[in-house]
Amino acid sequence: MAVINANGIALHVEQMPARDPADTAPPPTVVFVHGMLVDSLVSYYFTLAPAFAAEGMDVIMYDLRGHGHSERVSSGYLLEDFVGDLDALLDRLEVAGPVHLVGNSYGGTIAFSYAARRPERVASVAMIESEPATESWSRKMAVNLRRAADEFARTDLHEQLTREHGAHVTRRVKSASRLLNSSTMARDIPASRLLDEDEIRALRCPVLAVYGSESELAAQEPWLKSLLPDCRTVVVPDQEHWVLMGATDLVRDLITEWVRAHDAAGAAEVGGR
Repeated sequence: MAVINANGIALHVEQMPARDPADTAPPPTVVFVHGMLVDSLVSYYFTLAPAFAAEGMDVIMYDLRGHGHSERVSSGYLLEDFVGDLDALLDRLEVAGPVHLVGNSYGGTIAFSYAARRPERVASVAMIESEPATESWSRKMAVNLRRAADEFARTDLHEQLTREHGAHVTRRVKSASRLLNSSTMARDIPASRLLDEDEIRALRCPVLAVYGSESELAAQEPWLKSLLPDCRTVVVPDQEHWVLMGATDLVRDLITEWVRAHDAAGAAEVGGR
């Protein structure tokens, strides 16, 4: 387990180097950003990451501040703090060239905001069941985080989760409860710097957005496509928010093909200059 100090915080990082790169050119770098509260880099370690490394891509995963094995602080949970962590981590890892960002849920929000802030460092963004940080997102996060702070502390919920899903799920929920009730996260996230439609429209890197058909986020598909100049959306049938776990093979294939296509396009653009 590697722990790297970036942006003033200790971040747990795992890397999978490209296996058998296809040619002598530097392999594409894919950075996986996980979701909030009950998530960690483990969700990628056992789903997408090994396949990407096997496809000849350099893989970087890390636990967000307050999550997994990364440092848990009492304050500093604005979206821009998470964006700053990612920027500093790429510096510390000495990553050369633009990266492909893959974000699940809140991780996609981080990836999108990072692409808006540091466009020169991002080759493409793939968001899984995610959305940009807008005013409506902020309102929704305020409600959801308040609810989670109350519900995750309930003993009867812990007992139910243990019966139905196992003790490992209960441990994650208890850990999320401690984070919410011992830090400023529930206040910080809704107070984060937001993007307006002009800023979203200004994003020039390619964006892939994957939704579950039964998720409330699927309704934003036409809105996102109307704003972004280079956007592909995929709605996966019979899936809800956890489409990464429910349709892992499909999501893996979609994003590996996406990265390959846009890494080749980027190389062609550079070569043609």
